[in-house]
Amino acid sequence: MVHVREMDGADVEAVSAIRVRGWQAAYTGIVPQAYLDAMTAEGDADQRRRLLSRPRRTSRDLVALGDRGPVGWICFGPCRSEVPGVGRLGEVYALYVSPDLIGRGIGRRLLGEAHAQMKSHGFEASALWVLCDNHQARRFYERAGYQADGAVQDDVYDEITLSELRYQRVL
Repeated sequence: MVHVREMDGADVEAVSAIRVRGWQAAYTGIVPQAYLDAMTAEGDADQRRRLLSRPRRTSRDLVALGDRGPVGWICFGPCRSEVPGVGRLGEVYALYVSPDLIGRGIGRRLLGEAHAQMKSHGFEASALWVLCDNHQARRFYERAGYQADGAVQDDVYDEITLSELRYQRVL
């Protein structure tokens, strides 16, 4: 059983390790291997500390704690882009679970808590972006009630362009 709470500065190293291992596990064969190999938990932790220390930060970070400390992380907040025809829209910016613990309900627990907090802050729906070729994540979000809305954006990794689909769901 996991417990979900607000992330704090003491969680940064563990969250960064989860995020980097998560990228390297989920995106092998999708994102260029050189890009994945260059990722480090230390570099990610530096970025995470900067993000957490921003004044007037609008994003929220939650961690899932298991027997060994943080085992998952979610970051969410207001949607970063305009979506016509939708009321107040939140966005899940990132969700990662320790790769060896995927399938044990940790991601669902984090997502459920993020949805509850978004709803309590007046958001009516949630959006997120998923790499087109990340079929495991797409199935996970579809089971959580998300549907692709037809929007596509491109990201470049080591000069390789990969497309992402936007998903939405009512809260």
